[in-house]
Amino acid sequence: MTATMEQLDTVQVATGSDRQAGTLWRDSLVFARRNAEHIRQIPEKLLDVTVQPIMFVLLFAFVFGGAISVDGGNYREYLIGGILVQSLAFGLMGPAVSISTDLAEGVIDRFRSLPAARSAYLVGHFVSEVAAVILAITILLTTGLLIGWRTHSDPLHVAQAILLLIAFASAMIWVGTWIGMKARSADAVQGIVFVVIFPLTFVSNAFVPVQSMPDALQWIASWNPISAIVAAVRVLFGNPTTPVTKEVWPTMHPVAAAWIYTVLILVIAVPAAIRLHRARTTD
Repeated sequence: MTATMEQLDTVQVATGSDRQAGTLWRDSLVFARRNAEHIRQIPEKLLDVTVQPIMFVLLFAFVFGGAISVDGGNYREYLIGGILVQSLAFGLMGPAVSISTDLAEGVIDRFRSLPAARSAYLVGHFVSEVAAVILAITILLTTGLLIGWRTHSDPLHVAQAILLLIAFASAMIWVGTWIGMKARSADAVQGIVFVVIFPLTFVSNAFVPVQSMPDALQWIASWNPISAIVAAVRVLFGNPTTPVTKEVWPTMHPVAAAWIYTVLILVIAVPAAIRLHRARTTD
């Protein structure tokens, strides 16, 4: 931390209303490098975006896959979209725990004394988390290729699927930022994330067809944003989908619904996180 603070102290930036976007970006990269240094010192921080997704792919593909049938395709191609979205949804835990820890240890108060834009801390966190997200997506798609997953659509649709995944992950990062600012401790963050994300991902079409659920859960799964995003990724990749059991708008138009859900989360989460950060760092 001492070395990091010395790096931050060397940053020379202008203050006042004439601060340029380039200066904010340079400040943000300093904070992003700080997070990268933490990973270099504690590589275990990357387990949730490296080993954990691979473990889920192998577990569902080879342990549960034989017991689950999917009409019109194999379960492994059906699975990858669900694993991708689940992993990215749980990705909000990283920034939430990190920010909650910084607040509890008084680190953010120390950063306030530096000649850097106040928002650079949040932007730097976002940049480092997006880099981790891209790594996670790359690892998951590579693992999928190794177990037999393939795309069956044109490059433009594949590119849109990857862009949608990154956009959804970005929304989750900002939700995690808000939770980190709101929660009283890092332990509380983990409890909140599991209570919210675990049922959202499993009461959806991520791992099993919706028609296998009781009728009440089918309605919940049909309106679940996770279901729409998973279905959109499968459609864009050209992977197997399952019959629509409840003809509601998100299930009939999954790609449009996925983008709407993602943009809506961003529109709500980004301002909320910024306002809460301002409130928590203002005397």
